[in-house]
Amino acid sequence: MSTPNVPLIDLQEASKDKDQLRLLDSACRDHGFFLLKNHGMQNEINNMWSMSEWFFAQQREDKLKLLRSEEIPLGFYDRELTKQKRDLKEVFDFMETRSERDINQWPDEPLFRETMESFFKKSSEVAKETLDLILLCLGISKNDLVFGDSKTSNARLNFYPVDDPLSLLEKNEVNGLGDMALHHHTDPGILTLLLQDMTGGLQAKSKEFGWIDITPEKDSIVVNLGDAMQVWTNDNYVAAIHRVSKRTSEPRYSTPFFYNPTSDSIIEPLSIISAAKPHYRAFTWKEYIQGRIDDNYKDLGQDDIQISNFKINHHPA
Repeated sequence: MSTPNVPLIDLQEASKDKDQLRLLDSACRDHGFFLLKNHGMQNEINNMWSMSEWFFAQQREDKLKLLRSEEIPLGFYDRELTKQKRDLKEVFDFMETRSERDINQWPDEPLFRETMESFFKKSSEVAKETLDLILLCLGISKNDLVFGDSKTSNARLNFYPVDDPLSLLEKNEVNGLGDMALHHHTDPGILTLLLQDMTGGLQAKSKEFGWIDITPEKDSIVVNLGDAMQVWTNDNYVAAIHRVSKRTSEPRYSTPFFYNPTSDSIIEPLSIISAAKPHYRAFTWKEYIQGRIDDNYKDLGQDDIQISNFKINHHPA
């Protein structure tokens, strides 16, 4: 059974195909998800999968040597919080390598770093092409207001085990697990390119159908919109609400590439997209992403920062 309203879009042909653009526009308004084929990065994806499996198969003590912290937010982590609940997953976060101050933490295996840097570079290119296609649906052929930056973007290797990797002592020091491998949330940036294996488990919140499965499609990329896109479009397009169900019999691997705004971006509704009265007041990308990062490490006593915090006439409880 096909997934309701989650179109398979051809990246190379869709700009000339009115039917594909119509389907893409409809999906962006309903739940913010679509699948991408003919993306031109399958070699980089295949190599990434191989090294992702290698990384998570290492002994836990070796992975913990790369443990990320509030001071160094890249590397390995296995106790992340979403909606104040601990997710049942292990992650490895990395960004574009910087010559001036590189805060990536890489394992000793040189092929791992080489593979991930190649994957990151190609993902940045495909994310830009995908954004151009989305803007075309909005009637924007060229703009100077909506664009991303590889320097602020980041990638993550995800491993969802069947069993909790934490020791009893560690469990007593952190929030308890919830009922999902990854709890419902939106991504903060512009869009996310998500690679998922064929085990399934990813679900999206559709306005029309409620929770729907994002069924794996071989050699395709899952794309979901983020919070910045929802604000820029003044709620015409929606940030994808999504979650991952708990594993019961086999683990799951996935890899998102988060395409984010430039570091000095102001996030606010754009008149070139919507002439309606703005639903949000302006805020900076820096303050927004910092709020998300802070909540990953500790329970702040409330849900992580949301675009609803910046709704005009919004009064927090």
